[in-house]
Amino acid sequence: MDVSWIPGDQDVVVAAVAGVAIIGGIAAALFAKVRGQRDFDRDTRPKAPPARATTAKEQPENPDARFARLRSRLGSGFGAGLLSVFRRGAMDAEAWDELEETLLLADVGPGATDDILAALKERVAREPDVDPRAALRDALLGIVDPKLDRSLALGDAGSGELVTAIVVGVNGVGKTTTVGKIARVLVAEGYSVVLGAVDTFRAAAADQLETWGSRVGVPVVRSHKEAADPASVAFEAADKAREDGADVLLVDTAGRLQNKAGLMDELGKIVRVVSKVRPPSEVLLVLDATTGQNGLSQAKIFGEVAALTGIVLTKMDGTAKGGIVIAVQRELGVPVKFLGLGEGVDDLAPFDPEQFVDGLLGE
Repeated sequence: MDVSWIPGDQDVVVAAVAGVAIIGGIAAALFAKVRGQRDFDRDTRPKAPPARATTAKEQPENPDARFARLRSRLGSGFGAGLLSVFRRGAMDAEAWDELEETLLLADVGPGATDDILAALKERVAREPDVDPRAALRDALLGIVDPKLDRSLALGDAGSGELVTAIVVGVNGVGKTTTVGKIARVLVAEGYSVVLGAVDTFRAAAADQLETWGSRVGVPVVRSHKEAADPASVAFEAADKAREDGADVLLVDTAGRLQNKAGLMDELGKIVRVVSKVRPPSEVLLVLDATTGQNGLSQAKIFGEVAALTGIVLTKMDGTAKGGIVIAVQRELGVPVKFLGLGEGVDDLAPFDPEQFVDGLLGE
């Protein structure tokens, strides 16, 4: 009889150990399953939503504070030179000549200079004891004309009535930055805005406008094709603004002056296609204040393209001569509506005639 299959003492011990291991493994698996189920149940319980960030909408700096920075830069230049002539005493022929030279050097322009001198001479002859500062202030204020409407004709926020504004000017004057800063102010005032990147000849312009759009939370219509038709982009932007029910469409245009006829044709076409959706309520010309009288020739060219409604003078940061404000407004018959004071997001101030003149005179 073959008894080799019958286990010995050692085999019994091995079998017992194996049995314990098997039983332990089964128990461990059951425990893990139960624990996993508890963890799953705990993780799938409804959770309270995370607290939402409640940051207040960033507000642009108060306009008065913005203009105060400009006033601090004006009084030490143009105004100081004017007042020094009056402080010398009686106004003889030499003094009047010096005053005329001071005005011309400050970029006031020959026409405006003649008007100011005529007003001053008439006032001094009529009132020999008049305060020179008061007489000069009145003459400057008269030529700047506080009665002109310098507001933007953009209707009321949330009215549901789309209005359009086209911004023009040569390259390098700060058009795109101006569009972004205006959009920032409008959004803070409750307007819904669409930006049109119609300067298709400089990819950097569209990229810059997209950055502003992202910054202030407004959509930007642009073309990613090199040298795309600007008028097509303008129409697409106007169409989107209408579909979105936006309050304002701001259009940033190209400003190449190498070919005057081509520029006029291009801008004229942009105005026409935008007008198919909504005729522009504003056509703002952006000028670099540091170019002085040279900027007037540019302004006249753009005035031939579209009916300008307002001027934005940029780079009034201490290097510009304040007289250009007087010259450009007189020559074009269009009010200065904004002054750009620098590169900061709030360095665009609504033009205030009285504050401007008082700044010139250091008051």
